Amino acid sequence: MKKKIIKITSLMTLCSVLLAGCGMTTNTDTENSTAAINEGGVVNIYCWNDEFKGIYEKYAADIAKQHGVDVNFVIITSDNNAYQTNLDEALADQDEAIDDDKVDLFMIEADYAGKYVKSDVSLDVKKDIGLTDDDMSAQYQYTKDIVSDDGKLKGTTWQATPGLFAYRRSIAKQVLGTDDPDEVQKKLGTWSDFDNVAAQMHDAGYYMLSGYDDSYRTFSNNVSGKWVQDGKIVIDPSIQKWIDQTKDYSEKGYNNSTTLWSPQWSVDQGPDGNVFGFFYSTWGINFTLMGNSLADSNAPAEAGNGIYGDYAVCEGPQAYYWGGTWICAAKGTDNVPFIHDLMYRLTCEADTMKQITLDTQDYTNNQTAMEEIAGSDYSSDFLGGQNHIALFAEAAKKIDMSNICDYDKDCNEQIQKAFHPYFEGDISYDEAMEDFYNRMKELDPELTH
Repeated sequence: MKKKIIKITSLMTLCSVLLAGCGMTTNTDTENSTAAINEGGVVNIYCWNDEFKGIYEKYAADIAKQHGVDVNFVIITSDNNAYQTNLDEALADQDEAIDDDKVDLFMIEADYAGKYVKSDVSLDVKKDIGLTDDDMSAQYQYTKDIVSDDGKLKGTTWQATPGLFAYRRSIAKQVLGTDDPDEVQKKLGTWSDFDNVAAQMHDAGYYMLSGYDDSYRTFSNNVSGKWVQDGKIVIDPSIQKWIDQTKDYSEKGYNNSTTLWSPQWSVDQGPDGNVFGFFYSTWGINFTLMGNSLADSNAPAEAGNGIYGDYAVCEGPQAYYWGGTWICAAKGTDNVPFIHDLMYRLTCEADTMKQITLDTQDYTNNQTAMEEIAGSDYSSDFLGGQNHIALFAEAAKKIDMSNICDYDKDCNEQIQKAFHPYFEGDISYDEAMEDFYNRMKELDPELTH
């Protein structure tokens, strides 16, 4: 007899992001229709952090009880590509592995989605898992485009990740004379406007941005062509503009010379920070910026703790997206009924996705639910009472995925690493570019430039 408990284990954890909120346990006819089908006793889910584990525990843990399965989370850090390396090894052994050791579900990111989407290691969520176009009709199209190949849909997600510019209200009032998001947006609506405000911030003793990488995704998600074309690496004008602007900001003291995820970058977002704003997508505002804003991380996240309530968001100079996690079913899984019901609950069920947003302030992948919240009196205390979902709802409509390619992860990571010394004044532009190409040659020797 199968155990009707949930077993959660992890190998390595890079960071913990447990989501707040109440779980949804409503059963749908769609879920119940597959529960009686014979299936394996253990569901192995591969992730690089415990974000999805938190989502599962809050909103879908009851599905395991319905199916009589144990759920085992295999969490492996993404540092030095460890997650993909271990996942690839496990998927390569899928045919030889015993049933309870097989990969059943695994998470992927947009930057390397093509690697798994175009491979037979992932199943078609419609043909093989049983989700329908009607089930997924409210999902944002770009979230389906990322994981589509040759008419097959190889993954699904509970997230949509449009980006905005988060700024300090108190600094905006002092320097710009207003903290109203609509008025601040008028001053930041183009990159030329953004540069002008950066000069004002500098004159007033503030940094416009924290570091070299802060604006990168805003530029990289607005390229006119793919990173690799006919086997050749192409430096898009938008990437070149990021290089030029960041060098200019570094020389003029408009940024604080930090790098993404560094300790000082995190400090810059808190009460001791001297930075006007940060480009962040949906997950970044509630999972990262909010925590960094607190003076006491052990105290409640509320007004009076650090600069909680001092941030607001506006669209900024360009629409963009950043990140997101997709759920893929592994070829060879013996838990298709469970996978179907889990995918349906977390990526198709409007009530669940709406509740995730209300509980966590994250933005979920259901246009109907998000527009309902956008048009309501919903407000975020962290953002000074602003309904940021309304801005995200507009930004999500502008996301363009036409220029993604299989080399995005490597190119995006290596161009930033190669140019940090250039921004610091230690090497020339040509030396930085040569370093970038050398890094890419080591990772993807088939490419030219």
